Amino acid sequence: MAETISMPKLGFDMAEGTLVRWVKQVGDNINKGDVLAEIETDKATVEVESSASGVVLQHIVEQGTVVPVNAPIAVVGAAGEKVDVASPVVESGKKKEETKAEEKTAPPSQVTSDPVSSTPDSSSMIKASPLAKKIAKDNNVNLASLQGSGPNGRIVKKDVESALTTADRRPQTAVYSPSSTVSYENQIIPTTKLRQAIGRRLVESKQTVPHFYVTHEFKMEALMDMRKQINAYLPDNEKVSVNDFILKAVALSLRQFPNLNATIKGNEITQFGDVNVGVAVTVPGGLMTVVVKNTDQKSLRQISGEVKAMAGRAREGKVKPDDVDGSTFSTSNLGMYDVEDFIAIINPPEAAILAISSAREVPVVENGQIKAGWRMKATISVDHRVSDGAEAAQFMQKLAEFLENPVRMLV
Repeated sequence: MAETISMPKLGFDMAEGTLVRWVKQVGDNINKGDVLAEIETDKATVEVESSASGVVLQHIVEQGTVVPVNAPIAVVGAAGEKVDVASPVVESGKKKEETKAEEKTAPPSQVTSDPVSSTPDSSSMIKASPLAKKIAKDNNVNLASLQGSGPNGRIVKKDVESALTTADRRPQTAVYSPSSTVSYENQIIPTTKLRQAIGRRLVESKQTVPHFYVTHEFKMEALMDMRKQINAYLPDNEKVSVNDFILKAVALSLRQFPNLNATIKGNEITQFGDVNVGVAVTVPGGLMTVVVKNTDQKSLRQISGEVKAMAGRAREGKVKPDDVDGSTFSTSNLGMYDVEDFIAIINPPEAAILAISSAREVPVVENGQIKAGWRMKATISVDHRVSDGAEAAQFMQKLAEFLENPVRMLV
């Protein structure tokens, strides 16, 4: 029996996505889990996997179509099955065709009054991957000047990155002289879809969620020593990070403080049954949160491997829907940037987020003596509608028990 594949919903605020490329064509065999298509959202280019095995019987929408979430995009079934599912965007497609017809019949003077825009946008006619187009747009690279190395001359990510590294596109640094005046021109840089999405969500969060903050300083000597011992037995590509320990500790602590692994809607607080910890990842043009599902039930090596894989896909613009969906609590780690302390904005609809700073070797006082010690600060931001300062402080104390005695995470 034929099965309809729908536009996935990636995050609570996603309303639609653009189907940018069909990976499997009508008539192709496909297995459950194979990539069927690529869609583009405000956050990334995402690979849509087939939820059924069989033959691709129908593409319900065309490439380049904006499709509402949960709307059908394709049909997979047995060879020879007859299907005919109507497109959910017929009207918008019809309007596009009418617009094209009007442009063909209208005199040039009626099409546009701007001589610069009177010719088609050359970037739309150039064969390039969505990620290559995004990187080129963010860095003001002219795709028409590049030679594509992909199939049929398609411009791919590495072609744009090569252009960025081989050509010095930055303005020359002016040499200061007391007798000369240096002037710089303003630069107007359009914001990316990802940056716009981040802006919308975080403005809404700060305006509608009453944040409060609790900071704790953790003793990290035992954890740093255990990490060193564990990594001595692991190959380079499997070594665990300080952040992997933190994610495990956060998840175990949340099991004992379910009110912080929660969301609020109206007068009801939902405490999630699963502990799915989100990890903020830096990507071109902004941030994306990838999600370690059931973090409390996984080993350090499992957590480390999943984060590495998902972060890699996120930076390449090839995340899977499951990578970014379903977080119940988020973390943001700036430890690699030598940060002493910072706070983070809650990621709706979650109730809290943990901002993690650097683990640093600093002077500490113990038993009246000054000595060197490893310390790390972290700050939890909490929705005051869901919890209060005492509960947040107790959570941070429980987190300290795991981080300062890391063997507890292994038993």
